[in-house]
Amino acid sequence: MPQRQVRAAGNVPARPALIADEFWFMAHDDQTGRPRLFESALNHGLAAALLAELYSEERITFIGGRIEVLRPSPPKDWLQHLVLDRLTTQFQYADVRTWLAFLAVTAGEQVMTRMWQVGLLRQQQVGRLWRQRTIHVPTDMNVAASSWARLSVDLRLTRRLTSFDVVLAGLALHTQLDRALLDGASLAVRTHLRQVVAQAPQPVRELLAELDSAVGGSVLSYRT
Repeated sequence: MPQRQVRAAGNVPARPALIADEFWFMAHDDQTGRPRLFESALNHGLAAALLAELYSEERITFIGGRIEVLRPSPPKDWLQHLVLDRLTTQFQYADVRTWLAFLAVTAGEQVMTRMWQVGLLRQQQVGRLWRQRTIHVPTDMNVAASSWARLSVDLRLTRRLTSFDVVLAGLALHTQLDRALLDGASLAVRTHLRQVVAQAPQPVRELLAELDSAVGGSVLSYRT
């Protein structure tokens, strides 16, 4: 999967873009860090993004609704290492849906921590003195908005997407983030998005199908 270089703030060197980081940016306002999705959809989307990172590294694949570990050797990234270690040591739980639910519990905090560590996010205190809480906001709004802007424009102009952006498009579609991403776009553009995602590699489609089911179930619970 092609990798793009992302430069964080300060003296932090450029690093390959990671799917979960980019999805976090897309799912949050580029200035305030406010979520664009309800919590369950966001966390399941981040969980799927973490699994997609391991798939892009050819360490796991998805077959028949289950996860198959291909290479258990530790990745360099600490969060990928953590997720792969859990998949490897708890192999008795192999179905994708179970892992999405499990990873969704901690994915939000873990992805934010990883992004904060490399300078993509900064911590900010909000609220009154006696009820303050810490939130994470993008360090550079241009970096934060880049994936959103690129994907929105490329889909509207029906440009060919990289394999990296196909996964991002699929995550947006199956967490219902596409409604905001393509706000005001024609039916033809929305149809194009679905066609692009439908042409993704089979393992990616399997992961996205499980994500769609998980988010769909959480939407029903959220509305009731």
